Amino acid sequence: MFDLGAAEILVIIIVAVLVIGPKDMPLAMRSAGRWIGKIRKVSAHFRTGLDAMVREAELEDMEAKWKAQNEEIMRRSAVGTEADKGEPVMTGPPPIAEASAESASDPVASTPSDPQSEPAPAKPKE
Repeated sequence: MFDLGAAEILVIIIVAVLVIGPKDMPLAMRSAGRWIGKIRKVSAHFRTGLDAMVREAELEDMEAKWKAQNEEIMRRSAVGTEADKGEPVMTGPPPIAEASAESASDPVASTPSDPQSEPAPAKPKE
């Protein structure tokens, strides 16, 4: 990262011993080690967050491709089935508007005419 050679590290150690002093050097080295550890933890956390964001973006792209491929396969399958049978094939759920229109046009089927004609509830088994 910083591309320090052995000569540069030796110069840094000699200057640190002269400035800090041999008595306080172990305390200074522990403090430097703690700071380096904290910096590594923060950078690892940051890197993990970036990797997660990239992974999510890739998953969204893959899901979009899979959905497009699935729709294409379903369309080809429906066209092939229509050609084989000679009749249209429904590839999705029925429209809700048609089911509502059928029940509205047949009021007898939707409401019972005689409440007494309803079947009696079943007796519980003993």
